[in-house]
Amino acid sequence: MLKTAVQEQLLPGDTLQAKWEFAQQAGYDAIELRGKGGLHFASRLDELKQARKDGVVMPTVCVDMLHFLGAFDEDLRRDALTQMRSQLTVIAEIGGTGAQTPASYGMFSRRLPPFEPPRGEAEDREILLAGLTELGEHARREGVTLFLEPLNRYEDHMVNRLDQAADLIRATGLDSVRIGIDSYHMNIEESDPAAAILAHADLVGHAQVSDSNRFQPGAGHLDWRAWLAALHTIGYDGHLALECRLTGDPVEAVRSVPAFLKRSGA
Repeated sequence: MLKTAVQEQLLPGDTLQAKWEFAQQAGYDAIELRGKGGLHFASRLDELKQARKDGVVMPTVCVDMLHFLGAFDEDLRRDALTQMRSQLTVIAEIGGTGAQTPASYGMFSRRLPPFEPPRGEAEDREILLAGLTELGEHARREGVTLFLEPLNRYEDHMVNRLDQAADLIRATGLDSVRIGIDSYHMNIEESDPAAAILAHADLVGHAQVSDSNRFQPGAGHLDWRAWLAALHTIGYDGHLALECRLTGDPVEAVRSVPAFLKRSGA
């Protein structure tokens, strides 16, 4: 059965409990949290525990940071790993399933000058494998999963497609690292998004949704029937987490998504 989630910043309300009330009324099954840097997510632990006690369903957290595990600067890279270990621990403490992160975001693009990054592909791979292994081992100890998200070529130069993420994940040898797919990035990078899902069925662990223009599903031209059918075929039983910008009335835009996805996946 199709399950939907919505990221917390898209919901009206001043508390997670108020946001959850709206989310349920709109037809969502969960809230996806956002994990800022500076150990901010850990500072919310009491708030998150109370929300869980009050019935708020919060299976996943998506990072909201300025640097990531693939950073060029060693200090920034180490800080990103510290932040991610903390976020994995916190999501485990509130009974969640895992945390999603890209290799990097906005750090470099081969599609923009100067076109060649300051670090070569071999060193990129070495650094990513080291970081994924460290975080994957921590996730395994905590009983949760690290989801590696491929981003489009304009936002990251290292991991753009599912096959690239799959190669790295298999090299770690860890079941606690999986692919976190995103319909928007797949629309740009995959020649056939549905076929990519089928090809990596064993590694798809989480899914985020937005349309081809990064607005809410239904506002663009993505082939949702094919994309959702592929997830159904592989037996994906996680949430479809709304991560997008909003066009039109923001409240109505958020409210429209569960019904749209259910119609498209029928």
